[in-house]
Amino acid sequence: MFWKFDLHTTSHIDTLLEKDDVTLTEVMDEEDVLQECKSQNHKLVDFLVRPQCMEDLVGYITQEPNDDVEEKIKYKYPNISCELLTSDVSQINDMLGEDENLLMKLYSFLQNEPPLNPLLASFFSKVLSILIGRKPEQIVEFLRKREDFVDLMIKHIGTSAIMDLLLRMLTCIEPQQLRQDVLNWLNEEKVIQRLVDMVQPSQDEDRHSNASQSLCEIIRLSRDQMFQVQGCSDPDPLLATLEKQETVEQLLSNIFDKEKNESAIVSVIQILLTLFETRRPAFEGHLDICPPGMNHPSFSVNQSILDAVRPRLKDFHQLLIEPPKKTVLNTTWGVLDPPVGNTRLNVVRLVTSLLQTNTHIINQELIALNTLGVILDMYFKYLWNNFLHTQVEICTAMILAMPSTQSESPEINRENDQEPIRENILIKHLFQKCQLIQRILDAWGSNEKEQTEGGRRRGYMGHLTRIANSIVHNSDKGPNGTQIQQLISELPEEDRERWEAFTSGQLADTNKKNTVDLAFSDYQMQQMTSNFIEQFGFNDEEFADQDDVGDIPFDRISDINFSLNTNESANMALFEACCKEKIQQFEDAGSDEEDIWDEKDVTFAPEAQRRPSSGSTDSEESTDSEEEDGKRDPFESTNATADDRMEVDSGDVPEPSGWNSPNTAADAERSWADFSSFTPVSPKDPLRSNSPVAMETSIETVDPLGVNAPMQQERKVEDGLDPEEEPVSDRITETVTNGSMKETVSLTVDAKTETAIFKRASEALTAHRVPF
Repeated sequence: MFWKFDLHTTSHIDTLLEKDDVTLTEVMDEEDVLQECKSQNHKLVDFLVRPQCMEDLVGYITQEPNDDVEEKIKYKYPNISCELLTSDVSQINDMLGEDENLLMKLYSFLQNEPPLNPLLASFFSKVLSILIGRKPEQIVEFLRKREDFVDLMIKHIGTSAIMDLLLRMLTCIEPQQLRQDVLNWLNEEKVIQRLVDMVQPSQDEDRHSNASQSLCEIIRLSRDQMFQVQGCSDPDPLLATLEKQETVEQLLSNIFDKEKNESAIVSVIQILLTLFETRRPAFEGHLDICPPGMNHPSFSVNQSILDAVRPRLKDFHQLLIEPPKKTVLNTTWGVLDPPVGNTRLNVVRLVTSLLQTNTHIINQELIALNTLGVILDMYFKYLWNNFLHTQVEICTAMILAMPSTQSESPEINRENDQEPIRENILIKHLFQKCQLIQRILDAWGSNEKEQTEGGRRRGYMGHLTRIANSIVHNSDKGPNGTQIQQLISELPEEDRERWEAFTSGQLADTNKKNTVDLAFSDYQMQQMTSNFIEQFGFNDEEFADQDDVGDIPFDRISDINFSLNTNESANMALFEACCKEKIQQFEDAGSDEEDIWDEKDVTFAPEAQRRPSSGSTDSEESTDSEEEDGKRDPFESTNATADDRMEVDSGDVPEPSGWNSPNTAADAERSWADFSSFTPVSPKDPLRSNSPVAMETSIETVDPLGVNAPMQQERKVEDGLDPEEEPVSDRITETVTNGSMKETVSLTVDAKTETAIFKRASEALTAHRVPF
């Protein structure tokens, strides 16, 4: 394992810090300074918390770098300083949070004139934010002593980092009582009113956007906090100020009583949309964000907001007709004069939110202004603006599924014996004044006519299909079904027949096609997640005891068909043909070659077939079977014959030629080999080399020590033979050279006694009979 070898290298920072004159910049130039700081290197932390080092670190993030510094390294040290100060080391946090001089130097950054350097502002905000989270009491106390803190924050609200710092003060303070004190302090400093004043045409777009976003986040954070801390009895003072009627009226006055400015208008509408977030389902398809049974005032629209907005509905309606001037927009589809613009799109979104409140007085005002009619005109005019189409679809679907308000009088009776149904004035306005049915039919017909002439399908057709389906669905199953059916029956006969033919023909065909396409698209896009079992048709109940399961949802599995269309015979033939083509070289039946992988017996070739072979370790003559049989396999198994065995010659041979001496086959079959004469090589002897280069073989009988003759005579006497008489035997001698030393080994085969005697040059051992 690596940890056994202590491969950890000492950081160069430790060596650097041992110098007496080391500077902060030298330490910050080290590549691993941040890692060492976060790992709380004691030497480094002790060096950084020195008063002069801390002052220099704060100075780097609050003072502009010199202009003569190269741009590449201009913000190197400020960036490293910010990372060191926010490394969440307790010693650094304590030193920075408890030293008022350092805090004053940090706070002095806000006293610069706008605009602030955005990069340095982000460093400042990051450092102060972590101090608020780690030292909330000290930092809040310090900031409350600064009388100009709120003024400076509002003054620099155009810088996004300052806006983030303001929001951090509302989210990073964990003690509930301290957070409530901060909210009260900010409310006393009238931070809401000052932010509202930033949203007016005289300010720039950055201030509009950041002030609006700050107010929206304050609303959301306050409502979420009230929802999470249900036991808190103290209301949020900032949210209460925002929901006051005079605050909303001030917002609306900023955009309507002065020159029209699109940025200011959009920013104010964003604030109103956030105030209208009820987090409750308004119509079928909307998610229920509010938990069941929740009846919290923060999750309902405050009546004071509606009272402030209602008198300004005519001004919003006028914005739909006369928006702020926009330049002509050339698109790939054509020229837009004027384009929809962000102002009108946000006004439509505001109307959608107002309809969601389902307030009778608001509904009456919208009907009187014919705002819905103007929105429908925009829908059919701007063919390719899907943002607009989506909002119009939501509006119509909400009106069709919305129950009537309590202030509306009952006017519709299904039967005389049934209780009356309340009339929805918005639905009536939509069908009669806006002529929604006729406009759907006309737009559908015009689109089909253009397509038959080779034109392009209009961009709103998908949303128009969903609007038509919403009408059909709500007429059958919606809460206003009776009223919708009655309004359709009151249409002119021609329009009613066209609608019936449309719903049963073109709309049904389109729905069928969309269902197939969307189902296949959903199948392709679905992920193999943990709920795949449920989507596929199985669940845990199917694996339980059948007696305990009342209803097993196994019906959908019967609709799944698996079809494997394969041609086995054709595929197999193709596969075999490919295999034969690839391995043809191993299956050449017409060749005389034999399989080289078959097991063969090792045999000795006859002497007549042997030829001299250089480099042989056993004999200087061998048989090359490849010349004899062409490309015959050297391991080929053949029937053993007399010529294929080791032969010995019983005749008188004055000079035996070692292993090449002839002999009869019969004697060879009955002879025995004696290997007992071999003794292990003495440890003192040099090792015998296996290399053929270091060995020599000779067919001559060599007795370099002159000891074989007397031993041979002695062996003949022991065997009862006449020393002068040469027995019928064969002697094979081999001389092996190992370095500077030669070793002679002889083999004597006695056919009469069926023994074979091995002899070395130095000694002779007792022979053992072994068959060969």
